[in-house]
Amino acid sequence: MPEEKKRKVGLTRETWKLEVISDPDNPAKIRNPLTKKDGTALDFDGLMKLAERHAVRFAKVMTCLNIGCPLGMGIWEGVPLREVIWLTQPRENLRRVFYHGYHNDDPQQMFRSSLPISRVLEDAFDLPPVILCYKLNGRWLDGERGGPVRVVVPEAYGFKSIKWLTHIVLTNLYHANDTYAEGNNDVESWLKTFAATISVPHEVKPGEPIPVTGYAQVGLSGLSKVQVWIQSNAVERPAEDPYFATAPWIDAQILQRPKHWGALPDGKIPAGTLGFDPATGQPHTWPMRLAKVHWAALLPGLSAGEYTLRCRTIDEKGIAQPMPRPFQKSGHPAIESVDITVKF
Repeated sequence: MPEEKKRKVGLTRETWKLEVISDPDNPAKIRNPLTKKDGTALDFDGLMKLAERHAVRFAKVMTCLNIGCPLGMGIWEGVPLREVIWLTQPRENLRRVFYHGYHNDDPQQMFRSSLPISRVLEDAFDLPPVILCYKLNGRWLDGERGGPVRVVVPEAYGFKSIKWLTHIVLTNLYHANDTYAEGNNDVESWLKTFAATISVPHEVKPGEPIPVTGYAQVGLSGLSKVQVWIQSNAVERPAEDPYFATAPWIDAQILQRPKHWGALPDGKIPAGTLGFDPATGQPHTWPMRLAKVHWAALLPGLSAGEYTLRCRTIDEKGIAQPMPRPFQKSGHPAIESVDITVKF
C-alpha cells in the first residue's frame, strides 16, 4: 500500500488510532470507551506513554496452525493488552476480547480473533503477556509484519496475533468469533512441539555416514529430545503402530543456544527481555519454550537400497510427536519423512 494511502487509513505511527468499545450485541459494562468519534481513541503517542512504564519484550517463534513450518523467530516488544483494557474502566460482564485489524474496511476481508479476558488479564505458567506489539528485533514494526501495531499472543499460533490492529471489542459473549473457527480449526490451540529437517542428502554411497540437520519448534510442553530413524523401504510398516512408537529411534544432538542473535542490533538480546539473564543476555533455559532450535545427527552408513528418514520430538512430559494432539486443525505436526537412496 502506498504511504499516502497508509496515512489516510491510519496505518502509520502518526495516524494510527485504536478504538476499544463494548460489544453492542453482548455488552460489557465499561465506563470509558475509546472512540474516534469522542476523540478518545488511543493513538501511537498514547501507546508510547504506556510503554514508558509497561513495555515488555520476549522471544517467540511465529508459526501458522495449518502451514507446518515456522515463519520466523524474533524479539517482540509491546505494551500488555490489559493496560489498554484498564483504560476503559471495565466494571462487569466482560468475558471475552474480540479484535481485528484493517482489511480495506471490507467485511468480506475482515480477519478476526479473540481471547478470554482471563488470558489477557493474567499470565499463567510464567508466560509473557499478550501485547500490542510495535517493535520486532528492536525496530519499528513495518507494514509487512503488521505495523504500526499488531497483537502478539506468546503461546498461540499466528491467527491469534492479528496484524494492523484497529479495533478491540469487549464482550459478554461466552464463545470465540475467530475467523479460523469457520475453517474447522481449534481456535484455542497453543504451540505444539515438533521437529523437521533442514538438510538431508537424498543420495549417498553404501557405508557412507549420513549427516542430517533440522530444527524443532518448542511449544508449551517443552523439548527434551529430538530423535531420528532410518527405515528400509523393503520393510513393511506395522499397521498397528501408526506413529512408529516401537521404532528404533536414535537421539539427535540439540545444538547449543546461539552466541550471536542474527537480526538483532549488534547481535545481542536487548536488556530486560523476558526469559533471558540480564547479565549474560543468554536464555535462562535451553531449549527455551516458544522458540525455534536446531539439531544435528550423523547416522551410520547403510547398504544399497531405498530408505525413509523420519524425525520426531519428545517433549518434557515424555510424549512423542505427534501425540498428544494427532488430529488436524489443532496444532497437529505430522512426523516428517524424507527419501534417501543408497547406491554406488
